[in-house]
Amino acid sequence: MAQITRLLKNRNFFFLWFGQIISQLGDRLGQMALIGFVSLNMRGSSLEIAKALFFTILPVFLIGPVAGVYVDRWDRRKTLYICDFLRTILVLIIPLFLISSKTRFLVYLLIFLIFCIGRFFIPAKMAIVADLVEKKDLLLANSLVNITGMIAAIFGFGLGGILVEWFGPKGGFYLDSLSFFISALFIFFISKRDGNFIEIKELASEIINAVKKSIWQELKDGFIYFFKNRYIRFTAWVMFVLWSALGSVYVVLIVFIQKTLGSITRDLGFLITFLGIGLFMGSLSYGRFGQKISHYKAIFVSLILSGAFLSLFSLSLSFKPSFSLAALLTFILGLVVSPIMIASYTLIHKISQDSMMGKTFSSLEMVMHLAFILFMFISSILSRYISELFILLLVSIVFVILGFLNLFYRSKVLWLR
Repeated sequence: MAQITRLLKNRNFFFLWFGQIISQLGDRLGQMALIGFVSLNMRGSSLEIAKALFFTILPVFLIGPVAGVYVDRWDRRKTLYICDFLRTILVLIIPLFLISSKTRFLVYLLIFLIFCIGRFFIPAKMAIVADLVEKKDLLLANSLVNITGMIAAIFGFGLGGILVEWFGPKGGFYLDSLSFFISALFIFFISKRDGNFIEIKELASEIINAVKKSIWQELKDGFIYFFKNRYIRFTAWVMFVLWSALGSVYVVLIVFIQKTLGSITRDLGFLITFLGIGLFMGSLSYGRFGQKISHYKAIFVSLILSGAFLSLFSLSLSFKPSFSLAALLTFILGLVVSPIMIASYTLIHKISQDSMMGKTFSSLEMVMHLAFILFMFISSILSRYISELFILLLVSIVFVILGFLNLFYRSKVLWLR
């Protein structure tokens, strides 16, 4: 505790840390406002929610490689507060001019631009920590940023669900815009200024060159390495399956909860909060006690348990809607899902060459988001013809079957620690 107190007395780090707590709360509030906006103004179907979410994920493919290449060449402090000021303005435009507009394209375009800017903000935020604290404090500083950010995000969903239910999507977007503005102010008053800021007139040509050079090279190198390394190829398959399932249930589950519990964002926000707490507690528990268990075994057992509790959640909410029981099952679902991501990322760290680590994670992120987008739209279209409950149960069954098949397939590859 004394070390944390000493670190927070560092004025520059405190400004970054506190600004990001506010920003994380605002991010989740903005997501709840977007769900509320779609539900109230665009019929609230699974497909409409999927369309909106598509524009939040698309920047991962189009902007991610460019941002990763150039953020370190810019002044990080300027990059951060300019990104936040731009997002302040863009988010503010939605409630001021477009909240009642029937032109969905303009809303989706703004969402796309906001998340494009976010792809530059995230790596700049992670990189600037090293500029603000001493080397001996780096681990503590990164832990503090990540843990408090996770906590803020978790409770931001619950708070966002209530506020959007009370004040409507318009009020949610106003508060989201305000959170970006506050974050920008805190970052602006950080005194340390490092890096070389590229002139605006050079930016367009550099981005074009980066797209030509970086995106295809990243994809080529990463995927070739996937196919050559069977361990990475298998881990990528696990991530594809997991994110396919997440994409399949995400928007369907939103509509399912809205229908069964009868609120647009309030109960949804609280349930996401319980899921986040479960993920947090599960991550801590697996990190503490999971060293003695094969990473592959942890993944497959988690798949089985995740399928079982997702089916329990769906059936209980369908036949006897109870928020208390739903919250308990959502918390347990978070507990049992968390080892899948942690074990998979740990495997990548263990089996990937250091020189290929960045490309591997970059390619893996693209595989994950591609799976999410693809199956999000498939399940959204299917929900027009079959019930949300059937889709959720189908995903649960697939999880359980895949878990058991792989758990009892005792090849040397799968049981390597």
